[in-house]
Parts: sequence; structure tokens; C-alpha cells
Amino acid sequence: MTSFVIPYTMFFFMFIILGFALLFVLTDVRAESGTTPNLKQIVIGRCFEYVALANFNPRYNCEKIWQEFEKAVVRRSPCDVSVKDYQKMFQVITQILPCDKLLFWSKTRDFMHSYVAVTDSFWTLEDTLLGFMFNDLIWCGQQERERGFDYQSCPKWSTCSYHPVYSLWKQASQNFAMAACGNITVLLNGSIHHAFNKKSMFGSVELGNLNPRMVTHVHIKVIYNLEGPFLESCTQGSILGLIEVLKKRGFHWTCTDNDLYV
Repeated sequence: MTSFVIPYTMFFFMFIILGFALLFVLTDVRAESGTTPNLKQIVIGRCFEYVALANFNPRYNCEKIWQEFEKAVVRRSPCDVSVKDYQKMFQVITQILPCDKLLFWSKTRDFMHSYVAVTDSFWTLEDTLLGFMFNDLIWCGQQERERGFDYQSCPKWSTCSYHPVYSLWKQASQNFAMAACGNITVLLNGSIHHAFNKKSMFGSVELGNLNPRMVTHVHIKVIYNLEGPFLESCTQGSILGLIEVLKKRGFHWTCTDNDLYV
């Protein structure tokens, strides 16, 4: 099987167009804190769009992906959807990722999207089919009623042991890290304390699933706000903890902290 690479610039303009179309919807979502309105139409629409641009032909069945996703969430307690519940969905959405192009990030979301759009040479989790389909969406089911998704309110991640949104992204992040090969890049924010946070998705899931036998080099890029503050760097703060983890696990690594600004 061969890997498929879609230039991020295509996604960049696609996100702009889709963003305007969904602006009103997503604003309502944040206000209500419930499942994203028109969730099915958005997810399946994104899937068809991605598949068409990637020229995957019938390799992915967008309706089947949605069906497996729905089975994992609806008629379930909104705090009782585990990684295992998404297992069948992940089986029908597997994707081969390119070596030497994966970008990991933590607390650098806005800059990450701009950086990737400009360089057009990296893949993030949001560039995968699953990441593109579910990015910035909210969902939860209703166990006590046969009405499917709860569009009125969903619990916060911090209140759940098995939050449906967190469980999906946890598995997606694990798969993304396990697929990493060749050279990878990590973007961290040096203008905050704890730029490397062991409890973040990168620190708690992705880092531990990187394979030193497949990843030949880890390049850490520390970025800053234009006017600072300059709190952490390759030689101070929590980033030293990340470097120690990489050393202990046998990764080859480099770190730069003076070439990128938000």
C-alpha cells in the first residue's frame, strides 16, 4: 500500500471556506455546550470532501464510518464511552501516513496551523481523515432516551472518566504517534510555563507511543509570542524534562528556540 499526501494549503483554503459556512453553527455549539448541530451532515460532508481531494476513490465508505461512530456514542452515558467503543470505527478508517513529515504540538494550536500552511511540508493529526472529520466538533449521547445525541448539553472533559470526545482523540493521537517514522517535529510554546506538560495529549499519549526504532530524529522547536514573555527554552524549564525522556528512550534529538515567533 502507498501513502497519500495532501498539500496542507488545500486544507488551509478548505478550512476557510468551511469555517464561514459553519460559523453560525459553531458559535451556537459553544454557547449551548451540547452536540454540534447537524453533526452527521458535517462529519459525512467532510469525509466526502477529504476522500475526493485525496483521490481515494471508494477506499473509504463515509456512511460506514459514521455508522460505526454513531454506534459507539448514542444510547450511552455521556461519561461512559471508552477508547474500546471506537474500535470498529478505527478499523474502517485506517490510513497510512508519510515518513519525515509528522508534526506534534502542544499549546501551539493557532501557530501550528499557520506554520504548516506556510511551509506546506508537515502533517498534523488534523490532516488525517479522522482528524479532518472531527476537528473542533462536540458530541455526546443520551443513555436514558432513544433520541441519539444530546444537543442541549455535554459534560466537560474534567468531569468524565470516559468522555466521548476525549476517548476518540486519545485513540487518534495514539495511532498518529505509533505511525510516526523518520524525522518528526515537535512545536512547544516557550511563552508559557510548562511548555511540555506530561498531562497534555502529547505528554500523556503521543510521546509514549513514539517508537525509537521507527523515529530516527526528533526536532523540538520552541516558539514565542512576539513580545514575550520568554519563559522556557531548550536549556530551561519543562522542555528539559522532555529532552530527558527522549534521551532515556534512545531518541536522537535537536532543539531550537530562537527561530520561530507567534
